[in-house]
Amino acid sequence: MRTTARSRVLALALLALLALPSLAAAQGKEIVLKWPCIWVGKDSKAPAIAEIVEAFNAANAGKVRVEIEPQPDYNAYEQKVRTALMAGQAPGDIFTLKLNASTKDFYSNKLLMDFSKDLTGAWRASFDAGALAQSTIDKKLKTLPFETAVLPIWYNSAALKAAGVSSVPSTMAEFWPAMDKIKASGIAPMSQMSGDTNAWTSMIWFSHFAVSFGGPDIWAKPFTDKAFVESAKLMKRIFEGYTTPDAVGAGAGVSGGHFLAGRTALFSNGPWYAGRADLRATPFFPSIVIARAPAPGPTKNFMISRLQANVAAGETKDKARRAAIVQFLRFLTSEENVRKLAQSSGAMFAIDSGYVPIDPLQKQFYDIAAASKVTANDLEAALGAEATLEFAQQLGALALGKVTAEEFCALVEKKIDR
Repeated sequence: MRTTARSRVLALALLALLALPSLAAAQGKEIVLKWPCIWVGKDSKAPAIAEIVEAFNAANAGKVRVEIEPQPDYNAYEQKVRTALMAGQAPGDIFTLKLNASTKDFYSNKLLMDFSKDLTGAWRASFDAGALAQSTIDKKLKTLPFETAVLPIWYNSAALKAAGVSSVPSTMAEFWPAMDKIKASGIAPMSQMSGDTNAWTSMIWFSHFAVSFGGPDIWAKPFTDKAFVESAKLMKRIFEGYTTPDAVGAGAGVSGGHFLAGRTALFSNGPWYAGRADLRATPFFPSIVIARAPAPGPTKNFMISRLQANVAAGETKDKARRAAIVQFLRFLTSEENVRKLAQSSGAMFAIDSGYVPIDPLQKQFYDIAAASKVTANDLEAALGAEATLEFAQQLGALALGKVTAEEFCALVEKKIDR
């Protein structure tokens, strides 16, 4: 447990950080930092992010001001970031991106600020060492690991119980009979989707199956590997008989909407979804169980995880602007603010804030992460945006019987840059 004395020291250190005079102040000129931000609107982190920015601006009035440019459409934002960087422009003074096989290429250009010399001492020590290692490429740290995630399966145990399913299925032998019972009870067993740029919830399911069949290093193998083909066959079976009629072409809003309305009993998403007000307002909220997907292969005690969002900054030759960016990022990633974000949203972070969840649903995410013997990336984190987009586009064709599992995998393989 953190002591009161240490908390006072940290609070004083944070106040001292905010009180540091910026180079801009010496010049009598306010620096405005633009932040195109996805943590707005209904996002569970939106209230805390707004408070953090407001507190920073108040403490630095007339010196530095952060302005959030709302980006409520996650998919459109991802495209905006990639398009801007490929066009030779930083999308903002501060922005976030998913660090994967596609975005790692951006480390080679001069658009991103390198934090290698800034992240030292206690600030560096507050970050998870593994996440920092993942974010360091060719000795450059051009993004700071921020939000992390485990991606388990969500079970509405009240719906399972009503259908006569007494426990969460851990094997495929248990899984199919359970899905049949749920279906017979009058609701679709699972939320699935093939829309958006990554078929998000279905991509998570596929990733669980692929790692179970092929192990945590499966993503290094050709996508035509038997593990991927068998995973595709399972997804086809699920789409054909165990999801909603609108799953082909559906986006994340549709997939999540069915679960929130109680029209499906199984869902897949990250811990940030646990902080949603509309989820907590559902009558079945207390019954939600977080667990692994049923294991069809030899790998069983694992969890799909990822760096969900890394923070980046646009490179600048203006020393005052650079100092202001670093000042804000130190504030954003401070123990106090990360703890505030974790507590209010349920999201998980690559920074040690000392936060220990009390909320029962949040605690399940931490518990399953701690209990997993090994972690493995999901498809998007491992193979990048182009491969994931092809996965999403061909998943609908697979579900409709327009391509076989083997053809599906071959088509995705063509989009993987190895």
